[in-house]
Amino acid sequence: MEEVELCFPQLNTSCWKTKRPLSHTVLIYMVLSFISLLTVTLNLLVIISISHFKQLHTPTNLLLLALAVSDFFVGFDMLFQIMLINGCWLLGDLLCTLYLVYDYIFPSTSIGIMVLISIDRYVAICDPLHYSTKVTQGRVQVCVSLCWIISLLYVCIVFKDDMKPPGRYISCVGECGGTLSIFHQFSDFIILFLIPISVIIVLYMRVFVVAVSQARAMRSHIAAVSLERSVKVTVKKSEIKAAGTLGVVIVVFLICICPYFCVTVKGRDTYVSTSSASFVLCLYDSNSCLNPLIYALFYPWFRKCIRLIFTLQILRPGSCETHML
Repeated sequence: MEEVELCFPQLNTSCWKTKRPLSHTVLIYMVLSFISLLTVTLNLLVIISISHFKQLHTPTNLLLLALAVSDFFVGFDMLFQIMLINGCWLLGDLLCTLYLVYDYIFPSTSIGIMVLISIDRYVAICDPLHYSTKVTQGRVQVCVSLCWIISLLYVCIVFKDDMKPPGRYISCVGECGGTLSIFHQFSDFIILFLIPISVIIVLYMRVFVVAVSQARAMRSHIAAVSLERSVKVTVKKSEIKAAGTLGVVIVVFLICICPYFCVTVKGRDTYVSTSSASFVLCLYDSNSCLNPLIYALFYPWFRKCIRLIFTLQILRPGSCETHML
């Protein structure tokens, strides 16, 4: 008869450990640890770059900075996800509740800031003449602050029952889970998934249409003034690149968050309790690792910032005045 492994062998009320081959466990730990380290590192580079260099202090980059801050903390959150892979929580009920709140607030804030970024790009492309008056650093700071406040208030509402007292819904010692009512599961799907996704897709499709129209108009102008064929090809490639970038933004975001909300909308009673749920949450959080790659890595100034940081030139006096654009 196979022996049952418990999180706390000395307790009859202990949860069971998830049993898997040692090689699989080591591989999972290594992959998740690497993703966590990469998430923290990339977002820290974005934070340092935008905060240090004055030329990067623009409304758009302020949104990237806010996104990097929330994604930076998501990277640390994944360390706790690693602990839950085997189905055991060893840090007690209070820290479990704090972890659930932590795990909820930063990803939801990242989603809100991504919506703000899509709005910023929509105004920049579709209404460029009024962009400087409509999108200012002051307004961006207010919007980002509201995003954080709304996320915090929403999390407090969702987990108000789990906080009094912590662990009241735990079925066995070593479990870390809370409960989401049907109403909260539905509101999660609407507020954190359906509405942001709809806004992002609609705005990006509008940006794409306008960008393609402008590129075609430019190509027509080039043809009218009889420039070389090679210039026409370059314009056409820019259209393809724009389409690919927008497609990556939407598809990667959907791939990362769809599994979590598919689980939520099916009516799971436990927020985090099994290794499969932990995997879904890790995939959900991994979007924070990809955000700096998608939103910042393709900017030339970011690559230049990385070079200055790793060569320690950022420590030189007056380095904040370096020309980055």
